Amino acid sequence: MPRFAAIDVGSNALRLRIVEASAPSPSVKSQLPLLPDRDGAEPWRDLATLRAPVRLGAEVFLSGRLAPASIGQACDALRNFRAEMDRAKVDAYRAIATSAVRESKNGATLVERARREANIEVETIEGIEEARLIQLAVTRRVPLDGERALLVDVGGGSTELTLLDKGKTAFTMSLPLGTVRMLEAYLKGQKTIDRKREKLLEEAVDRALGEALPQLGKVDVLVGTGGNVDTLFDLAPAKGRAIDVSAAKSLYKKLCAMTNSERRDEYQLRPDRADTLVPAAAIFLRLAKKLELPTILAPGVGLAQGMLEELVDKFFHVWDAAGEAERVLEGCARLGRHYHFDENHARHVAKFATQLFDDLHAVHAFGDRDRLLLRAAAMLHDIGDFIHYSGHHKHSYYLIQHADLMGLKPEERAIVANIARYHRKGPPDTTHPNYRELSKEARGKVRGLASILRMADALDREHKQKIESVRAAIDRGAGKVTLFLRGAEDRELEEWTVGGKASLWRDEYDLDIVIAKAEVS
Repeated sequence: MPRFAAIDVGSNALRLRIVEASAPSPSVKSQLPLLPDRDGAEPWRDLATLRAPVRLGAEVFLSGRLAPASIGQACDALRNFRAEMDRAKVDAYRAIATSAVRESKNGATLVERARREANIEVETIEGIEEARLIQLAVTRRVPLDGERALLVDVGGGSTELTLLDKGKTAFTMSLPLGTVRMLEAYLKGQKTIDRKREKLLEEAVDRALGEALPQLGKVDVLVGTGGNVDTLFDLAPAKGRAIDVSAAKSLYKKLCAMTNSERRDEYQLRPDRADTLVPAAAIFLRLAKKLELPTILAPGVGLAQGMLEELVDKFFHVWDAAGEAERVLEGCARLGRHYHFDENHARHVAKFATQLFDDLHAVHAFGDRDRLLLRAAAMLHDIGDFIHYSGHHKHSYYLIQHADLMGLKPEERAIVANIARYHRKGPPDTTHPNYRELSKEARGKVRGLASILRMADALDREHKQKIESVRAAIDRGAGKVTLFLRGAEDRELEEWTVGGKASLWRDEYDLDIVIAKAEVS
């Protein structure tokens, strides 16, 4: 059976999990218990689990840099992970680094040394990608389709919030709120925690949650993930694999009155859990109080679980790519509504862009993922209107580039932002910093996909959906592409605009655009 590994280069520790898995079966997954037990109730067999207590976030959140000694210790751990992966003959792996590395000025040093010294490619991910993987892990194990559930993953440097409404993502945010970050900022040198320091923690948590809470509304279920949640469950359990908030409050008071060594001895905790448990409990208890919930569901899954779910599915070619694309587009629609976009126009343009992409595939030869990037750009190309119509293509670029779009990598988001940037006015040019900073491959995608978006946008020039459908036919011998349009008779402006905005297409592919006199609806 194939073997898979997940490596989490976190702010408090580095973790490796290796599993053996057969081809996933949706029917089997749907019959899994609410939680996988530690003896293999999930459809995988654990082969190895390693943990290295390297606290990369110990200095980053104050100094902005990873300590050289911590980088060396992390590389030692990664070499051990590589040796374990080689012994297990792993077929596929993913290694990710989270907030400590992404916020550090010298995180690239760790990534490069990991590649050179351990032969491990470490990917530094954004908080929104952490949230996506956590959501994947939780929803594969917990039935949440009928409720409004808030998923909260508390790590060493950040906290990811994802609100699910009947199984669909309604809100997501990554907060600079983590256990190591709080220890370094508020508890460094403290042996015990008095009431004044407790209040300081509460105020820090409330301030971090301030922007998110008003957007959540009523929440039915609070779901916690991360190692500290599992410990809280062990120490303050409620029925149904949940944490009893009332019992956790009493526990929190006891923990605050103890030193790290006393907590470690009393509750048999690892040293790096004995101190992080306090700020983690503060975060979860404040959330439970604000949301007025008596329990916190603790499903026992986390980031590594999400990585493995995706790795296994993609290896066996059962990953729901269509579902992933729709989730990305749902996120685009949420972003567009936030900026009060013309949704009818956006969806109409996205429909035209997708049809042109498919009909012209023999010319441009882009792949399925590029098709998604075009659809996303089409949905968001006009959101810059929220700032000002004049130059709105540039404003759209800025808003997309700085948005959290779950399911898109940073380089993909940059491509989407640039496609939207060039849906009008001047073509892409290397004198433009936003375009020049892209890779050569990405620049080619922007030019080709923006040329399609320009034509799609022109087909709804007046935002009145006069044209209902478009099909394209390629005639290489004649050096042209013919567009067949169906819709209202009064569409001269749209047809004229297509001709004017097709210049980028002609420059890229040396094919003229001709509009056929198709039958009107």
